[in-house]
Amino acid sequence: MRKDASSMSMDFPNCRQLMHCNMNSMVWRLVLLALILFALKTVILHPFPGFWWIQQKGIYWTAASATPAFQSSVRKDKFLEVPQIAWGLNNQKIAFARACLTARLLNRTLLMPSLSASLFYKEVELLEAVPFNKIFQFERFNTMCNGFIQLGRYSDLLNQTKPFELQKGSGRKWTKEKDLHQLEQCKEDSVDKFELIRIVGKNPFLWHDHWPVTDYAKIFECLSFVEEIEEEAVKVISKIREVGAKARSESFAHDHTSGSLIQSVPYIAVHMRVEKDWMIHCKKLEQRLNINQICSNKTEITQRVAKISVLQKPIVVYLAVADSLLEDNSILSGWQQGLLPFEKKKLGVWDIYKKYPYLVQSAIDYEVCLRADVFIGNSYSTFSSLIVLERTLKLIKIGVTRSCGREARLSSYAYNIVGKDGGPQSWMTDFSASSLQSISYGSNNVSCESKVLQSNWK
Repeated sequence: MRKDASSMSMDFPNCRQLMHCNMNSMVWRLVLLALILFALKTVILHPFPGFWWIQQKGIYWTAASATPAFQSSVRKDKFLEVPQIAWGLNNQKIAFARACLTARLLNRTLLMPSLSASLFYKEVELLEAVPFNKIFQFERFNTMCNGFIQLGRYSDLLNQTKPFELQKGSGRKWTKEKDLHQLEQCKEDSVDKFELIRIVGKNPFLWHDHWPVTDYAKIFECLSFVEEIEEEAVKVISKIREVGAKARSESFAHDHTSGSLIQSVPYIAVHMRVEKDWMIHCKKLEQRLNINQICSNKTEITQRVAKISVLQKPIVVYLAVADSLLEDNSILSGWQQGLLPFEKKKLGVWDIYKKYPYLVQSAIDYEVCLRADVFIGNSYSTFSSLIVLERTLKLIKIGVTRSCGREARLSSYAYNIVGKDGGPQSWMTDFSASSLQSISYGSNNVSCESKVLQSNWK
């Protein structure tokens, strides 16, 4: 019995050791499991340094960016103020987006900026200021861009500290690297402690660009015109389709489009840049860049548009032209049979436009061109380039990244570049671009294929 007892007393410590080992093993397994879960969480939320992911409308955005890798919320007690935004509609949209991305880099709420209703390039004092929310939907923007960028009102300021004024550098010596370094310094406590950073100096359109096209596209997708502008655009589009339906019913005895189907009648929109000041500008630009693919006269445009065979004729061709051309009837002549050219006055919608300032008129035309079944523009025009960007995004959402030889709606073309069979070059935005340079200032590097970084849109 003693022997057995002795054996038991000797075995007991071994059992305790075994239990101790098992406990240690279990602890290590739990630690290892925690590490694996943490790693998975990091991969899901922060795929790669310098990339951000946002899910919006079932679409994942991925883009290398100067902004934080992931930002779940935007600070609402720190603000950024920018100078009044000026120039053309799409110059102002780009300037606004650049201001938004600057605010995002600093993790600050952007105070709702002033836009410019009139079009003056040099006489800044003549610019007619108009609040952002008179052109674009304020609340909808914040909802769509929630967690990415936040717009605030001046009433949100507590004014507990004086603003910190940030003077933007200018000139050739003010490089992109210096500009980014200046912004990074504003994230340090000595500057970040201020409630408001006020940037003074030049129009944000002229600021250095630190962001890829996909970052800008996110901002543009959050922008929607106020209902009044959208309603006016719908009236113009309805008139275009009504004229198109009438022309078809006269050409085809069996084609009597009912009222409910008129809205499905297709139309073409052409952003026609042939006014004198544009032709002078583009000729100088061609000489400076040593290329000949910027300017196109009326004859070249009409001949190239005629070679597009995507839709059945007769079809209305809406001409988005400058007001100075509305008295020039020559823009309505020389079109191929079956292509029915209309501008604002001939269409009978000039009364809709003339009651508004330049910026709103341009916004209406933008929507009319954006919603066209086929759009043809100039690749050196910001107006045309942003329309193609939005149309390309719509195609990507439905899985289309190539329009080469594709005869379908939402097609876009650049009439200033000769494409297949002498027609205009098929055009899609390159979403892999590291900056907005080609859209802001134009390019002759136009492709019928949209390059998309990794899986930006699924």
